Amino acid sequence: MFPTIHQNIPDSRGLSLFDADPDLWRLMQVYLDRETCDLVRPELERMGALAGGRLEELALSADKNPPELRIRARNGAEDEQILKHPDYQELERYAFGEFGLAAMSHRGGVFGAADKLPPVVKYALVFLFVQAEFGLCCPLSMTDSLTRTLVKFGDPDLVARYFDQLTSQDMETLFQGSMFMTEQAAGSDVGAIDTIARFEDGDWKLYGDKWFCSNPDAALGMVLARPEGGDAGTKGLSLFLLPRHLPDGRKNDYRILRLKDKMGTRSMASGEIALEGATAFLVGDPGQGFKQMTDMINMSRLANGVRSAGLMRRSVTESLFIARNRTAFGKRLIDLPLMRRQLLKMITTAEQGRSMVFHTADVLRRADAGDAARAKVLRILTPLVKFRTCRDARKIAGDAMEVRGGSGYIEEWSDARILRDAHLGSIWEGTSNIVALDVARAVRREDALSALESHVTDLLGNARDTLGEQTAIAGQFARAAEFLDTVAHDRDREIDVRAAASAVYNATSAAFLTWEDAQLRQVGNATTGDRLALAQSVLQHKLTARDPFAPDASEAEMAARLLDDTADQPVAAQ
Repeated sequence: MFPTIHQNIPDSRGLSLFDADPDLWRLMQVYLDRETCDLVRPELERMGALAGGRLEELALSADKNPPELRIRARNGAEDEQILKHPDYQELERYAFGEFGLAAMSHRGGVFGAADKLPPVVKYALVFLFVQAEFGLCCPLSMTDSLTRTLVKFGDPDLVARYFDQLTSQDMETLFQGSMFMTEQAAGSDVGAIDTIARFEDGDWKLYGDKWFCSNPDAALGMVLARPEGGDAGTKGLSLFLLPRHLPDGRKNDYRILRLKDKMGTRSMASGEIALEGATAFLVGDPGQGFKQMTDMINMSRLANGVRSAGLMRRSVTESLFIARNRTAFGKRLIDLPLMRRQLLKMITTAEQGRSMVFHTADVLRRADAGDAARAKVLRILTPLVKFRTCRDARKIAGDAMEVRGGSGYIEEWSDARILRDAHLGSIWEGTSNIVALDVARAVRREDALSALESHVTDLLGNARDTLGEQTAIAGQFARAAEFLDTVAHDRDREIDVRAAASAVYNATSAAFLTWEDAQLRQVGNATTGDRLALAQSVLQHKLTARDPFAPDASEAEMAARLLDDTADQPVAAQ
């Protein structure tokens, strides 16, 4: 008898996630100058190849072998340490060491660059890295943002003491960072923090419990605490730098009580700590801790958005690979009408996220260079990205699992881990309700919406000569902005804050996609028009009312433009 031949499930193992995503390189040419593009292209190619192969293997292993907390040595001596799996340590070496992802925003030397690299470079590399490994991106982001906050607000002597180690690419000398803020009674309500700081014998000492501390054994942590006798609420908080070990080498006076058993990000340790008179260094002015920590939180929020956009892209890449390489009912999956609709919606949402995070990264560059108007734009874009992109990642990850079918539910594949990890983005650095309220706060207190309106008007004006007047996108952005402005200034309309923030996110992303398309046309890119088609898809599916019973003739045409093969697809290594 001859054996029955079954169709094998398409396996993308070894697929370069850079080659499979040509829009990534096209967008680098929009947001980076030619010299920087020439410098970073080999690194993007290398990261893309690793993320589809070696890094994916390490990440799957690290997820199945989470860290363990050891309190004592076998002879009973105190020996508190977190034991990390070798595959997680290898991921650390790639991220912190080979690619310098926590260093490149703070000093020259990474990839041989004479100066710091622009944020878009770092986020593009993280965008690829996170498609393999999500958990490590938390320590990576916290180290990066802790360094930024320390340099921005810390005493120069304190900065000089730790800067070189925070930005080291040598794993033996590297200091990783963390952020200890959450308490049992003070999650989103930061003003309820009751960790106390006492000035004793010339040093600040911290007392209290921190409930959710990712990377709890990091060499340095940023901690919010209330100086004894200080005001209630956020106004009474100060910011402190907490070393794991004191300058004389002694372990500081805080204990890791236990590690969390988490649904996702299992590769990376999160725990609870007890501060028992731990020595810490005041960062910035007393009573300004929350404002100063907000800078670190906002960088973490943007990083969360980048990671969520990366997870969506990995989900889309896997889904396209499966749809193009598997048949059912005598056809490739990608040729089936319902699959085409599903993929179109996934791609639209994923590309919204990508445009929002890359454009926000470029706004960050301009704001850091002293552009006050862009600083206001950044103030509203950051919570918009955190709010919507992180929520969308959960849906796209679930859809990708469905495209793969039953195997997508099996932990040997990437889908289940990506879905678990995607849920954390909406919780870290503020839940969806809290971040949507922060969007309204940026409008009400800082007039950030007016700055965004001017920015979007300029972008659409810049695109006009190439694409013509985009009246539909401009009109829907104006309506969304008016909606958010009304809601933000009327406390009785708080229930509408999330809907208003979503509307502005969608309209802003359509404007960014349109502007990107115009930029690509201006440099003669051979695939121009795709991002304008995506902007129109956003307009059609997310900003325009339609009859749910009416046929949608334009959807098939749009799917044909965005889904049909226009070039040879990259092949997975077998």
